[in-house]
Amino acid sequence: MPLPSTVTTRTLDAVTGVTVPVPDPDHLIHLQFRRFAGCPVCNLHLRSIATRHHEILAAGIREVVVFHSSAAELRKYEGDLPFDLIADPTRILYREFGIESAPRALLDPRAWPGIARAVASTLPTILRKDKPAPPNKPDGGRLGLPGDFLIAPDGRVLASKLGSHADDQWSVDELLRLAPIREPHP
Repeated sequence: MPLPSTVTTRTLDAVTGVTVPVPDPDHLIHLQFRRFAGCPVCNLHLRSIATRHHEILAAGIREVVVFHSSAAELRKYEGDLPFDLIADPTRILYREFGIESAPRALLDPRAWPGIARAVASTLPTILRKDKPAPPNKPDGGRLGLPGDFLIAPDGRVLASKLGSHADDQWSVDELLRLAPIREPHP
């Protein structure tokens, strides 16, 4: 299935109740597809996005993150993130954007260092009971692959990446390099 070159206009419902226009007429959209709510690898990655969210906003980018988990699960595990979270437990968006699930998500040796960092980072918060442990049987399973799309206000997909393993997504630096340079307003 070919990746979309343009995105059909729609609104998505964030877990907070906010409606999110995609594309957004006023911003670039970084549409991220992550695995399940509570995924340690996803959590570590999204914390790096949250830490530099001010830079992303300054570049004119709105973060929209899709999980194949329910809204309730997202609120439980990821509810403190400062951007829009979209629940897609039936994987409608995943299919539309060509996001797959495969054993290589966890079996690819390139994912292992990220998995180790994520577990080491997540374990203390679980032991302190600051966060719940990841679910034993997550919505949609554990084998989801990540995906990233940068969408222009007119719906064109400016860049995309389909991850080849669980820890294969754009870093903040990569995202910022992909964003067109914004002209300052007079």
